[in-house]
Amino acid sequence: MTINILLIPVVVLLAIVLTSIKVVREYERLVVFMFGKFYKVKGPGWRIIFPVIQTMERVDNRVVTMDIPSQDVISRDNVTVRVNAILFFRVVDPEKAIIQVEDYFAATSQLAQTTLRSVLGQHELDEMLAEREKMNADIQLILDEQTDAWGIKVANVEIKHIDLDESMIRAIARQAEAERERRAKVIHAEGEMQASEKLLEAANVLANNPQALQLRYLQTLNDISNEQSSTIVFPLPIDMLNAFSKSKE
Repeated sequence: MTINILLIPVVVLLAIVLTSIKVVREYERLVVFMFGKFYKVKGPGWRIIFPVIQTMERVDNRVVTMDIPSQDVISRDNVTVRVNAILFFRVVDPEKAIIQVEDYFAATSQLAQTTLRSVLGQHELDEMLAEREKMNADIQLILDEQTDAWGIKVANVEIKHIDLDESMIRAIARQAEAERERRAKVIHAEGEMQASEKLLEAANVLANNPQALQLRYLQTLNDISNEQSSTIVFPLPIDMLNAFSKSKE
């Protein structure tokens, strides 16, 4: 009976020691408080936390992937779109993450949603669709600056989808078709301009060189004769045409 009574304190002490030992993984940190005041941040390994005297909060140091819910955004040209994105961040200062903000995960999520709407609302729809990388960088920079006080580092922001309604999709398709037609007409006009310049140069060369004109005349006759046609061609010398022209003058 006496031995059993002596074993009780030993068992109680052993239970207290076992419950005081905490295993901290490599990617975790323990933020320890003593009598309610911040004491220290403990790293990975076996750590002893004294019951009643000390309390602790576990903080995960790995990169967190957060899905930002779809947000209704009104662009600068008054087009309503739905946008969602992905946020990558990690805790770099566990002390600030626990002390400076009540729930750093929820706070970061809410801040990301408001920042997404604010940044995209400053751009027109065409910019949203064409300059996504620039907007990702702008959102990441703003979030990183504002979450620095919470001990959080925002690594990256990626806009996943920009959804439009059916009427806007049809309007964009018509705009793209009109743009293609405009470019085709411009290219055709530029081709006509270049062709006319080349024809003018050729005409000047033929006018200044009668022999070249005669050769061109013979080549034309050859091209006509090679075609399968019922047309009969009577060659007329260029000199005769020139004689008629001078007599008329």
